[in-house]
Amino acid sequence: MPFTVEDFGDLKQLLEQQPEWRAELRQLLLPDEVLSLPQIVQALAEAQLRTETRLAAVETQIARLVEAQNRTEERVTALAEAQHRTEERVTALAEAQLRTETRLAAMETQIACLVEAQNRTEERVTALAEAQKRTEERITALVEAQTALTQDVQLLTKRVDTLSQDVGGLKGDLLELRYRNRAPAYFRGLARRLRTLPDHKLDAFLDEAVQAGKLTEAEADQIMEADIVVRGRRREDGAEVYLVVEVSWGVGPYNVERAAERAALLAKTGLLTIPVVAGKVITYEAANLARWKRTWQVLDGQTIAPTELPLEFAGMVH
Repeated sequence: MPFTVEDFGDLKQLLEQQPEWRAELRQLLLPDEVLSLPQIVQALAEAQLRTETRLAAVETQIARLVEAQNRTEERVTALAEAQHRTEERVTALAEAQLRTETRLAAMETQIACLVEAQNRTEERVTALAEAQKRTEERITALVEAQTALTQDVQLLTKRVDTLSQDVGGLKGDLLELRYRNRAPAYFRGLARRLRTLPDHKLDAFLDEAVQAGKLTEAEADQIMEADIVVRGRRREDGAEVYLVVEVSWGVGPYNVERAAERAALLAKTGLLTIPVVAGKVITYEAANLARWKRTWQVLDGQTIAPTELPLEFAGMVH
């Protein structure tokens, strides 16, 4: 898993709360040379102290040698040799001191570079924190925009569904008007001399049936809700017949039920009736129910009798 800005922020917070962890992390991040600087400096200081102590001893010895020189020339020679050796050691110590100072200067330069690097790191951390804050603000704005977009899409979907329903209803109304106006053309396979029964004549007829006790008001109202009632002559014997038609762009079981029920109610008045469903397509369930309910089908000009098996034709949908 990659180390993210959020992980770095969490690490920084933990280090601020746990000083002992910072010490361990410092040992992991800084090289051994940097970590050993305090010991080196301490060692140099101790060495310098020892050097000064030894130099003091040397000076004391020189003083003694000078006194001894006054006492004996032989000791002068020895003191001169000792002095020479001392000078060599002092020279070596001076060179060592110079080297120590050079190393200290290099260390100081390195420490300064590390301090600058640390400052740059802290500046980058600050910049990253600000960038993270801006990113979170942008994400919040994007979430709010996404929420608003989702709401707009939902509203648009509802409007599309409403429009689809409106269009479906309009298509059904236009189809019903077409069947009503051209009933002889569409239903001629069921009867001849077909005429669409006007609503006012059907209403008058049903009112008489109610007065005669053949129908209730509720039954008359249900018959009036039929999409089309067509009067004609049955082809086989010329008997007067009434087609009770339910029209829908897509015919379903509900349309078959309504056609069969309203045709049966109209038959209670003594009329010969035929239930019919008409439309563009019909579902598989509605086609089988039409056979069971003895209901005719008129699908886009194709007439199907209840005795036929409506299992394979263009108007069938599942």
